[in-house]
Amino acid sequence: MSAPFPPAPGVTLPTPASTAAPPQRRHDVAYTLAVPTDERLTLARGWLFLSLAALVLSGVFSILLVLARTPGVNRLLPTADFFRVALVVHVDLSVLVWFFSIAGLLWSLIGAPRALGLGKAALGLATVGAMLMALAPFIGSGEAVMANYIPMLDGAPFITGLVLFAAGVALLVLRGLWLAPRLGVAFDGGGALRFGLNASVVATAVALLAFAWSFAVLPRTLEGRAYYEILFWGGGHALQFTWTLLMLVAWLWLAGACGARVALSPRVTLLMFMLALVSVFVTPYAYLAHDIASVEHRDALTWAMRLGGGVAIVPIALAVVVALAGASATTPQTRPLRAALVASVLLFGAGGVIGIFISGSNVRIPAHYHGCIVGVTLALMGLVYHLLPRMGYGTPQGRLATWQPALYAAGQFMHIVGLVWSGGYGVQRKVAGSEQVLHSTAEIAGMGLMGLGGLIAIIGGLLFVVVVIGALRRRTL
Repeated sequence: MSAPFPPAPGVTLPTPASTAAPPQRRHDVAYTLAVPTDERLTLARGWLFLSLAALVLSGVFSILLVLARTPGVNRLLPTADFFRVALVVHVDLSVLVWFFSIAGLLWSLIGAPRALGLGKAALGLATVGAMLMALAPFIGSGEAVMANYIPMLDGAPFITGLVLFAAGVALLVLRGLWLAPRLGVAFDGGGALRFGLNASVVATAVALLAFAWSFAVLPRTLEGRAYYEILFWGGGHALQFTWTLLMLVAWLWLAGACGARVALSPRVTLLMFMLALVSVFVTPYAYLAHDIASVEHRDALTWAMRLGGGVAIVPIALAVVVALAGASATTPQTRPLRAALVASVLLFGAGGVIGIFISGSNVRIPAHYHGCIVGVTLALMGLVYHLLPRMGYGTPQGRLATWQPALYAAGQFMHIVGLVWSGGYGVQRKVAGSEQVLHSTAEIAGMGLMGLGGLIAIIGGLLFVVVVIGALRRRTL
């Protein structure tokens, strides 16, 4: 029945209970960010193309790498030195260049439309540096040095390429720090994601400072692995905060894109991001308090990484998993995103669990970081799928786009299971061919599983490039 008289001005009649909107839970948050359509989009596209080039080239080297460690097949390839050269380039392209390229894409999108010349210079230097690193094995590679975090080819071409790439990253970080807001945080989903991305800029700045600090104080009498191990240890630890923050942002963003309402308030999310950000500042303290070659220096950095990286991840991971479990049915557009997100959480979790049981220097160590690094990679792959249509390209969908994250994750899971299996028998890391010294059938089976899983993962990684290229060809802007 309608009201007998119209309500007085400024008075709102109560809504009948039968037609009232259902109440929303206070902490159900949609984590998302708008994508600009100005010149920042052009800059972000450039970083996207560099990331794809890095994955393609790293895939080529990973094929050679896996074959060099697969029993039987490795006899058809060159010596162990060939394995080490392939490993260096594969790791640096698939981690360092790929991650920073996606970081450049995201930092370009959230920054103000200013200092674009600085952003273009950063992209240009990073591109030239990455290409020179990839060409180094064919134009005078130098000795392969299996240092942690950034393995090296100790020759002029590779070192020049790495320095140019680092200079590009430094300009990228400088622009990010310049454009970051000085005060104030928006306590909503978008504000939390923006804070997480800005925190990753700061973490990278600390990492660059650590690299420069180590270079300045390292004695020039050190050579080879001892030199590079100490040079990259502090900055490498700080970079783990950058990768972790990027992954957490991607998890929350993908959950929102899948229609999941994350029951984690932006204030709690900001607290987790802040914990990771504060922990990274243990890095300069470790440099001031201890000699960079001391055990105390290494222990301080390791403790900070476990605190800031580990504690910050668990609440967000649990909230994302619960949100996905209660999300509505998927659509053709969200299935690839959900597949990438679920695979990322599972692989990262597997890598973390393996890390608890590491003992000695064997192939359980690469099993640990392969799980964690691939967890980050899958999160960023899913975020690329989500951003492509918002950057003016086609929407990845269909069976290929949905199965790609699952295939990549399955291959990597087989890869790390094979490594854990072989590590239980004491198979050493960073060796190949006859140097692996595989005595028993079980050791050979473990490394064989590793090789098969690696090949499946390579196919999954290349399918990501195929799906993205297909979307790029369907340009809408």
